Amino acid sequence: RAGADALLVFPIGTFYGSPLPPEVPYAYHKAIADGAGAPLVLFQLQRDLGGVEYSLECLAKLASIDGVIAIKEASFDAMKFLRTLRLLRSLPRRIAILTGNDNFIFESFVLGADGALIGFGTLATDLQVEMFELVEKERYDEARKIADRLQPLADVIFSSPVRNYRARTKEALVMLGVLEHAYMRPPLMPISDEERIAVKEALKKAELL
Repeated sequence: RAGADALLVFPIGTFYGSPLPPEVPYAYHKAIADGAGAPLVLFQLQRDLGGVEYSLECLAKLASIDGVIAIKEASFDAMKFLRTLRLLRSLPRRIAILTGNDNFIFESFVLGADGALIGFGTLATDLQVEMFELVEKERYDEARKIADRLQPLADVIFSSPVRNYRARTKEALVMLGVLEHAYMRPPLMPISDEERIAVKEALKKAELL
């Protein structure tokens, strides 16, 4: 009734620790698929953000669930993204790959991402859509110009510690006039004045301010 087309399944604490038997996340996702009655998007998320990076064996098993239609790959590692992409392309049923890698968005598109689910998409959204469409048309040089313009901003927003990308993004949206406040729900904290300056300079460099 709310209008969602699919459900993004976040990894849970039970999955933490190695090795992770594929049967454990499989049973969890299968129960959701059977009970929810909606398509599922798997979520491979880097550990620094509290996520789990599934093995290729595990991903292949998860992809065998009928309700799975895509995976959000957010390892922030280009080689892991590429290995996941190759795995998905080898499967008998097409599973879309959506990049969650805010640190190499353009490259994800060039490598073959079908789309994106990214926090950075809240900033310069129109430019990122244009970049994706240019890649689809194989106009890579034009797309690269947009990527080069936005990459320094992405580097600042997703700098270490990466968990603070939420606060940095909100500060940027306040500076752009999209949000009134950059309030963070505890225990997450607001960023320092020094970081605010860095965000503002990055917005200027990207010609967004």
